[in-house]
Amino acid sequence: MKIIIVYDSVYGNTERIAQAIGTALTSEYDVKVARAANITIDQLTAVNILFVGSPTHGGRFTKEIQDFLNDISKLPPTDIKIATFDTRTSSKGIARRIEKLFGHAAIRIAKAVKTQGKILIGEPEGFIVKGTKGPLRDGELERAESWGKKIIQLSDQTNI
Repeated sequence: MKIIIVYDSVYGNTERIAQAIGTALTSEYDVKVARAANITIDQLTAVNILFVGSPTHGGRFTKEIQDFLNDISKLPPTDIKIATFDTRTSSKGIARRIEKLFGHAAIRIAKAVKTQGKILIGEPEGFIVKGTKGPLRDGELERAESWGKKIIQLSDQTNI
């Protein structure tokens, strides 16, 4: 099985999550982890699962992820299954209400790939950073590893 984990990262937290997912899967699968700006459409040939992740800024994903999503929209319908993730802060009070209004990057990425007719696998996942720049909350790297394995299990159960 060929897996590509595509991400963008501003402060390094989303990159750490992407790397953790890759580390969890590398021993059993052909895995590549790369920034969105460094992936070409040709590299997506014969990919079975594509993870796409971005930090959440103002409820949105980054321009690099937007450009990547625009690129994959040009692909013909394929059997690629896509899972989405983001990094985000843990908000309280009024900030939480604002967050609910604007949403998170993983949810917006998932909507974008579904609109393109791509196959979404699993629920969009968010990983928590402490403050705007991080670091990641304790245990998030381990949670990312577990989530990556769970996506593979869901993929095995999903027929296309």
